[in-house]
Amino acid sequence: MPVSILTSKGQMTIPKEVRNALNLKPSEKVIIVVEGDHAVIKPLRGNILDIGGSIKIPDKEKPVDFHKVREGVKKRIAKKVATGK
Repeated sequence: MPVSILTSKGQMTIPKEVRNALNLKPSEKVIIVVEGDHAVIKPLRGNILDIGGSIKIPDKEKPVDFHKVREGVKKRIAKKVATGK
């Protein structure tokens, strides 16, 4: 089983065996999901729009449409820039 040591700055190196198994390359990002008393390392590939529709808002039946959210944010930012508010 691969072992990694935590530095005084809270950093660690992902062992080569794990990097190979996850097909990780230098500068790629990973996400660490804490599950109880352990953590799972997953490669973070693509962008937020790739997961569109996969997250639900509590008390609503339909998943969030990230494309609509993104367009709404763009419109609000454009309005603020145009009005100076």
